[in-house]
Amino acid sequence: EWSSCVSVGAPPRQLAFVLPHAESLSRDDFLDGPANAAGLALIESWPDWPNRIMMLVGAQGSGKSHLAAIWAEEAGARSTAAHALTAADVPAALATGALVVEDVDPASMDERALFHLLNLARQDEAFVLMTGRLPPSSFEVGLRDLRSRLRAVPVVTLQQPDDHLFRALIVKFGADRQMNLDEAVVSYLASRIERSFVAAREAIERLDIESLRRGRPVTRALAVEVLRQDDLFDR
Repeated sequence: EWSSCVSVGAPPRQLAFVLPHAESLSRDDFLDGPANAAGLALIESWPDWPNRIMMLVGAQGSGKSHLAAIWAEEAGARSTAAHALTAADVPAALATGALVVEDVDPASMDERALFHLLNLARQDEAFVLMTGRLPPSSFEVGLRDLRSRLRAVPVVTLQQPDDHLFRALIVKFGADRQMNLDEAVVSYLASRIERSFVAAREAIERLDIESLRRGRPVTRALAVEVLRQDDLFDR
């Protein structure tokens, strides 16, 4: 019988539909503090930079891309990923006189393309803002001239967040997902998870998914369950 196909008493499974969300990269949405003060000062001091080619260095999620986006808006800069840059692309990339080069990593970039870029930028007096997780002084590159060019680039480092900034980041990541986090949730997360940008974003994402899946509001109790279940405690 048709009715025999229905499982009596089994609760329907709640599906979680996580809608796309965009993180605002405007200046008004940038959370500043001692950890990123040097980076923000660099962006706000443009065009009075100590060098026309500068680099922002910091951990994943530390705000490098946000600062670069603020500067790109102000300077009319184009943006490119370092791994996608080719020598043929360089003249067009520098056409506006300002360029952001994201995620500079010697393991994935075309050394000749970056060397050409740095040379042409210096020749044309263009501004270049590079971002990466490691300072160029630690790069292992084959081109000796590129190595010397990179080591001459001034570096501004973004640090891990202090307590005040970390709590503000948790609130912001929640707001980006239309989550209104109360003080109990924020305090619990801030005291339990690793103090890093990545850990904060990961915890908020999991809470959002589980809140939707279970049909429950985001509370401290839910945060306790989710963090224990997903092993998101301070590692």
